[in-house]
Parts: sequence; structure tokens; C-alpha cells
Amino acid sequence: MPTKAHLLIVDDEANTLASLSRAFRLAGHEATVCDNAAKALELAKAQKFDVILSDVVMPGRGGLALLEELKAQGVTVPVVMMSGQADIEMAVRATRLGALDFLEKPISTEKLLLTVENALKLQRLESENRQLKQRLGKHEIVWQGAAMQRVMAQVERVAASETRVCILGETGTGKELVARTIHERSARAGGAFVTLNCAAVPAELIESELFGHEKGSFTGAAGRHIGKFEQADQGTIFLDEIGDMPLAMQAKLLRVLEEGEVERIGGDKPVSVDVRVVVATHRDLEARVREDKFRQDLFHRIYVFPLVLPPLRERREDIPALVGHFAAQVSALNGWKAVPFSADAMAALQSHGWPGNVRELRNMVERLMLLATDGQVDLATVEIALPKTGSGGVAVSSTFASGPLAERVDAFERDVILAELKRSRSNVSLAAKALGLERSHLYKKAEQLGIDLRAMRREQDSTPE
Repeated sequence: MPTKAHLLIVDDEANTLASLSRAFRLAGHEATVCDNAAKALELAKAQKFDVILSDVVMPGRGGLALLEELKAQGVTVPVVMMSGQADIEMAVRATRLGALDFLEKPISTEKLLLTVENALKLQRLESENRQLKQRLGKHEIVWQGAAMQRVMAQVERVAASETRVCILGETGTGKELVARTIHERSARAGGAFVTLNCAAVPAELIESELFGHEKGSFTGAAGRHIGKFEQADQGTIFLDEIGDMPLAMQAKLLRVLEEGEVERIGGDKPVSVDVRVVVATHRDLEARVREDKFRQDLFHRIYVFPLVLPPLRERREDIPALVGHFAAQVSALNGWKAVPFSADAMAALQSHGWPGNVRELRNMVERLMLLATDGQVDLATVEIALPKTGSGGVAVSSTFASGPLAERVDAFERDVILAELKRSRSNVSLAAKALGLERSHLYKKAEQLGIDLRAMRREQDSTPE
């Protein structure tokens, strides 16, 4: 699929700026031009560009000085240098400063377009490599039982199409993970997967987040902002918690879905986008339509293929596999040794209701590994950490039952320190090392939390082996 790029062209010759910008626009790209290095540096910091092309010899600050300043400011956009006075020494210096390529003027249009296309491909590969490293093991769907088998069969079927998908399920069931899997198993896998949580963005900012804005279009718009739909062009956009999108924004989203165009705030022309839309919500959308809180016409646009994710309490057979997966993740992240879970500990985890679903289980696994004693997570450890059911069936933790956040954090820290002291048989030096603290810091923290380390040590010394 062709790639549209936003280019910054820097040259002190007006004719060069006009001819280059025209060539790029005819090729489907967007070009911003300026005639000096100082202005180029301002633009590069205020806006997002895909490639920067700069002349070397310009009045005042030259192109090599601009390149050096761009790298010093942390601008990672590929830079291509151009010069009509090129020599080997200049080209070598530009390369050492971080230029992607060095072109000698006059430059043919074909050569210029090919250079930009190569720069875009390299940038895309580097971005995908970074994403793969970040996502390694994080986005794997883990399951064993029949409930998720049915879901995954539907995922495989719909991923191969362009059908709009509406993922339904309680908070924490993994809706974004399923949306990402649909994208990665589709023909759009080479494109971007862009997400927006509609419930997390203030109503006055959501239009800018989705469609972008031009510089000066409103107070605080210091530069052009490319919205999520443009970022997802040729790929997939995932709109999480769409049931919480403001009604006014729903009408604008409907127009985009119908026409395949977005218009930046302050823009004077629509921008075509080719995007697959996947949405998700924990709400009952049909009830929201009846309550006039969700547009019926938008509902019919997005509710083409509903995909219902079961809560964790309805897929308890998956819990051992999920625990093993999360334990491996936590161990790798922290550099810990593997900590096994005893059979009775695993049974206790499987019998729990998990109101927070898979997300809650993942957090619980990390907590249990911190509290583990004698090299494993046993039933006693689970009973300490696992939330108990209070009045009305609401899950409350024995550690975090009530009180301000600071008190709950202190209670958790106290449990962790006591568990580590038990593991180290009250050896403060060993416990401090395991917790990544200085020995003196552990003493101060214990004093703050009401833990008498000296008394614990005396008790340990008096206990027969």
C-alpha cells in the first residue's frame, strides 16, 4: 500500500522549494517548506514530520549545523541532505552527524522520491522493531477451555475480513488484546494499530485526538497535530469504551465512517483515510440507545459483528495457564527466579470470583510472587493476599479493606516487608538486598510502618532450629 508522508523541505532558494514541494504533492505526499535553519528547527520541534530534506549551504546557519542541532534536541526524523557544492568530506561529515542520505543537486524527481520512500520504509521497520521488542510476550492470548476456544474461532473468522467488530465484555476481560489480535491476523497487519480510550479523554479534547488540528486552531494549538484516524491510515483504529463517547462526537464519528474522510480542527479540506474500525465497551449499547445516550444510526454502523468475551469466572479452567503466563512475565520483567504455585494455592485462585477479571489476576500474581515464602506461593500466601467477599458480595481485600490510599499503600508495604523478613528468617541485610533497599532505609521504613525489626530478630534467635 502507498505511504503518505509529511515532509519538511529546507532551502534558501524559492524555486527549489516550489519545485520540490510540487513534486511531492503530485506523488501524494504533504510538504511544508521553509528557507532557513532556525525556522526549520522550530517547525521540527512543533510538528510531526516523516522526513526532513535540507540544503547544506544556506545563509547564516547551514544544513549541517541544523542536522547537528536536530540530533542534539532528540529529533529522530530521518534527515536527507542536499547540496550543489557537494564533496566527499561534506558527505562524510553529514553521515557522521546522522544524515540518512546525501544527494547532489540537481536531483531528479525519481531519485528524490525513491530516497524518501526508502527513508519511510526504514523508519517503519525501526518502529515495528521497537514495538515488537516492547510487545514481546505482552499481547499473547492465553486459554485452554471451551469458552475462549469459541471466541478465538470467531476472531480467526472475522480477522480475515474488513468487517467492523464490536467487542463486548466486562472491564479487564482483555478487549484490547482481542482487538490487537484481529489486527495482527488481518491483511492490515503491516499497518498501524492505534488505540483511543473514549472514556479517558475529556469531551473537549476528543475531537482533536481523533481527527487532529491545525496550528492556531484553538488556544494552546502550538503546532499541527495528526489525529488517531490519520495515524491509523492503512491500519486499524481501536476505540475502547465507545459507549462513553459524547453524543456530539458520535455524530462526527458517524460522518467519518460513512465518508471515509476526516477534517482536522481548523483545516480547510478533508483528508481521506482508509481505516478498519474495531470498537469495544463494557456497557449495554442497546440499552444506551433506548436511553438516548447512544445514537441508533452509529450503533448500526459499529455493531456489525459483536464479539462477547466471557468473564474470568466463566473460564476458570484457563486460570492455571494464565497464572503461569503472568508469573513468567513478572519474573522476566524483574529478573526474579521462577516461583511455583502449590496445588492448593492454584485451587484457591480458581475458586475466587475475580470481579476485575484477567487484569485483576495479573496484578494478583505479581503480589503473590512478592509475598511468596519458602520458594513458592502456597495457600497461606493466597489467603493473605486474596480479596475476601464482604457484605453485598463486594470483594474487599484484607490488606486494602478501607481507608485513604496512603494507608492502603502502607498496609501493602508492611505485608511485603514482613513476608521478605519471614523468607530471610529475620536477616535484615538479606531482606534489604531482596527488596532493593539500603539496610538503613529498611530500618527507617520498618519504623514508619510499625515493624520492630530488633524484636523479630530476638524472637528468631530464641526459636529452636
